[in-house]
Amino acid sequence: MEKIAVNRNVEMHLSLSRADLWLFICLSTYFIMNGAQLWETVIMTPAWTAAPPASLVFFQAPYGLDFKVFWIVVHSCHEVIFLLALVFNWKIRARRLPLLILFVVHVAIRVWTLAYFVPTIIEFQHLPFSNAIDPELVVKAAQWRHLNYLRVGLFFIVNLLFIPVFSLQSTQQ
Repeated sequence: MEKIAVNRNVEMHLSLSRADLWLFICLSTYFIMNGAQLWETVIMTPAWTAAPPASLVFFQAPYGLDFKVFWIVVHSCHEVIFLLALVFNWKIRARRLPLLILFVVHVAIRVWTLAYFVPTIIEFQHLPFSNAIDPELVVKAAQWRHLNYLRVGLFFIVNLLFIPVFSLQSTQQ
């Protein structure tokens, strides 16, 4: 019996360590993603949204920027890590609901991203370059930019809310 108890305690300790580790990896990955979002939001977005279609030169071939693959890889990796953090923390009752809420909010922001931001930026990327400035496109680009500030802010808030989850009781109940 003692041997089983010792093994169970070791197993429980390893499980808690994995829970904390995956939570830390998820938080760290989120910070890396937030850094890339911040860079894009502060540097790139104001430039391409300034005066379309003239400012859309960033997207034009043959040297146009296309962050699609980068964001697909970053978000996919982060979401797998997020799911692993959720799985490894599931038995920790104090963490389960906060992590589940953060995941649902994260997924809602991603759905918004895929429903509005992705198709809209793809539409901008496919517009032919022109030295002219189209007032309707300027308004549409400004709306995208302002909503993007909100979206990136929400991603930052979700990420920062991971920090207090670490302080929640890390015992399985």
